[in-house]
Amino acid sequence: QVQLVESGGGLVQPGRSARLSCTASGRIFNLYFMGWYRQAPGKQRELVAGIFSGGSTSYLGSVKGRFTISRDDAKNTVYLQMDSLEPEDTAVYYCNVVHQGSNYWGQGTQVTVSS
Repeated sequence: QVQLVESGGGLVQPGRSARLSCTASGRIFNLYFMGWYRQAPGKQRELVAGIFSGGSTSYLGSVKGRFTISRDDAKNTVYLQMDSLEPEDTAVYYCNVVHQGSNYWGQGTQVTVSS
């Protein structure tokens, strides 16, 4: 089993930055995929950014150039640096990892972009 603990988020003004962190713990061998999803009220959960164990990344089109995903394998941690935040980025953000063929989810952290 893998446990995920998220941190970061909160209330952020438009145009400002925020950083999310997610640390995995448990009996970990290789975190093949680490990523961030988000779900806004009334909308489906969507993949915001992901990073594979080899370092390749993928981004949702609307966040490209504004968000950066990175990982620190020594700490089993994935980060999401969010710059130039927009009100449309308001959502609950969920950490997701794939380990030994199984999906694990964090509890979610609220990001609200508002003046």
